[in-house]
Amino acid sequence: GIRPVIDARQGLLDVRGGLEEQTMSMAKAAKRLFEEHIRYTDGETVEVVVADTTIGRVAEAAACAQKFRTAGVDITLSVTPCWCYGSETMDMDPMTIKGVWGLNATERPGAVYLASVLAAHARKGLPAFGIYGRHVQEADDEEIPADVQEKLLRFARAAVAAASMRGKSYLQIGAACMGISGSGIDPDFFEEYLGMRVESVDEVEVLRRIERGIYDEKEYEKARAWVKERCPEGWDKNPLEVQHDREAKDYNWEFTIKCALIIKDLMNG
Repeated sequence: GIRPVIDARQGLLDVRGGLEEQTMSMAKAAKRLFEEHIRYTDGETVEVVVADTTIGRVAEAAACAQKFRTAGVDITLSVTPCWCYGSETMDMDPMTIKGVWGLNATERPGAVYLASVLAAHARKGLPAFGIYGRHVQEADDEEIPADVQEKLLRFARAAVAAASMRGKSYLQIGAACMGISGSGIDPDFFEEYLGMRVESVDEVEVLRRIERGIYDEKEYEKARAWVKERCPEGWDKNPLEVQHDREAKDYNWEFTIKCALIIKDLMNG
């Protein structure tokens, strides 16, 4: 969800009126960048929602939050070219993953808002990823500099990964194998750092499902045909006296395919 944040002052100078187009242009530029470069794990283009209006005060921040809740937004990026009222415009939802892009430009610098609102986030215990350019841009420069693009995409990729994992389960099949400590699962890390839970299944469950035919037979035949077409056997480097005969090798292929299908079923719940 993109949050275009703006200086809400109007009056004789109409500060807000002079910034509406530029602020919305930043939001749309970020939307285009994410849609061109960010994908979900299934390969689909990331879905990006922009607030209906710029956000200069609490009521507009609340309306944006309501829209994002309805749309199922887990990640927010607040963008601004100018100074804004930080605590009135910031994303206060404790469950969203937050980024803030403050334009480093020659006029009313958004980088100043960025520093201020990041301090507000820190005081409230709401982590946020700060994004700004190394070089000062002209106020009317609508291009996103390469270093800012890199920061935006780094934030987006990490945030999509984190949001995709949150609320899911990590499936452990078996436990520490051959004394390899890294094979053991630390549930506290998954629960506290990634917002996931750990589910454990013994390897004997895979054998049980093979023996009792607990897998999709049509899917197995499809996978078996795919393997025959695309997985040619390589050179068997074992001594002749211990090499498997054709019947044993065929059994091993079938066993491996069934294991893959069953593990996929387990992973998908």
